[in-house]
Amino acid sequence: MSDLTASVLETKNGFHVDGYEKISYDFTFLDGVFDTKNRQLAECYHKWGRVLAVTDMNVYNMYGEQIEKYFEHYDLELKVHKTKIGEKAKTIPTFLSIVDSMTEFGIYRKEPVLVVGGGLVTDVAGFACAAYRRNTNFIRVPTTVIGLIDASVSIKVAVNYGNYKNRLGAYHAPMHTFLDFTFLRSLPKAQIRNGFAELIKISSCSHLPTFDLLDKYCEKLIDTGFGRTDGASDEVRDAADKINREGIHEMLKLETPNLHEIGLDRVIAYGHTWSPLHELVPKTPLRHGHAISIDMAYSATLANSRKLLSDEEHQRILTLFSRAGLSMDHHQFDEDILDKGTQAILKTRDGKLRAAVPNPLGSCTFLNDVDHAELSAALRRHKEIMKGYPRNGEGLEAFVDASDTGYTDNNQTEIEALEAAAEEAGNLNGSMDGTNVVHGGHVMNGHVNGVNGHVNGLKGHLIEEKLANGSTKGLTNGLTNGVNGFTNGAKA
Repeated sequence: MSDLTASVLETKNGFHVDGYEKISYDFTFLDGVFDTKNRQLAECYHKWGRVLAVTDMNVYNMYGEQIEKYFEHYDLELKVHKTKIGEKAKTIPTFLSIVDSMTEFGIYRKEPVLVVGGGLVTDVAGFACAAYRRNTNFIRVPTTVIGLIDASVSIKVAVNYGNYKNRLGAYHAPMHTFLDFTFLRSLPKAQIRNGFAELIKISSCSHLPTFDLLDKYCEKLIDTGFGRTDGASDEVRDAADKINREGIHEMLKLETPNLHEIGLDRVIAYGHTWSPLHELVPKTPLRHGHAISIDMAYSATLANSRKLLSDEEHQRILTLFSRAGLSMDHHQFDEDILDKGTQAILKTRDGKLRAAVPNPLGSCTFLNDVDHAELSAALRRHKEIMKGYPRNGEGLEAFVDASDTGYTDNNQTEIEALEAAAEEAGNLNGSMDGTNVVHGGHVMNGHVNGVNGHVNGLKGHLIEEKLANGSTKGLTNGLTNGVNGFTNGAKA
């Protein structure tokens, strides 16, 4: 929610406006947010008497019944938009499908959409809310480590476009975020590891005590879902709670003075200099945590080469990444990608590199005076160092799979039909310019030459034809992100 104060002054040739927007929103730690004993979330919807929820298929398959019973208990009508979302489906068509559901629901301008899921879901649904009537409220219930620790803290919402992460987006604060760490009980270990990277990010550049706890409890935190699984010791759970609370608090302290990124020197951009491009380069994308870990590990080597990070600190960081099973290198993270990533980020950061690096561990410095020769030399040295680590520095379960995308029910017939239809439309496996639509059953880069799922003006008819004799799952109304609409409403 926000309040705006402004002044308008008459000048010789016109007017001068100064506007100041107050942004306020809340975080509540609440284990069991959908437990009927906890009415906090329901109270947010009491005045409306109904709820439009946006969630992904994985979350709905696991928690849908509980969510429905919760709102039924509080006599709130629930409509659920389910989406199949992954990095390659974090696109304009997915965004538009949510917008369509908001229209069909008849959402009021101040009525909050409930967004339940990981950072991908909260990003896309938050962007839909930001765009819908230019400002529609929403409430977040993140369900992954990245969602809880990182995406929930920022007010940035976005979709990918043109092989670049988060190229289209907005700054849009939720009314409220409920932080329920019991969701981590059911989260795959690969996803726990994925989110662990975000905690290394913030602690290594801004909060050494948290880094020390991550270092001490690394494997136990990953194995027990941050102390939430059965059999986890009180010691590990207490450490996890301290890590999570301190990590979120530190992120908020760093982000809130700069919510709209007016200042471009950002501590929490450690690991986000080259990863925005590299993450989507592999045919199967890297998980976000692994992509930023490669960036962070390389940046640490760059800092060590400059004597900004001691040999001991450098080794400590790399060892923690390795113990966590996070990637520190990838064969496609080469000089060409390094150069392209540098050129891309210079545009984002107003002509300066602003590469955040630890200096020393627990603090941060920004590098602007690094040339191509130094970056390349540091990369060659980094790859030599990686030869001394398991898998040459490549991580465990580093690439997205069904636990990221929700495509667990896609069969090969559907995938082949999607690819054939896209190829027939002339849009298969596009390039860096954003003309790519479908690959491997996923949306790649959105709708091409049109809106609302139009593919060269065909509104998905080619794809629908190809699926006519196959599964009924997949495309609805020409939208390539899967189910579009409500589970207990008119649109299935």
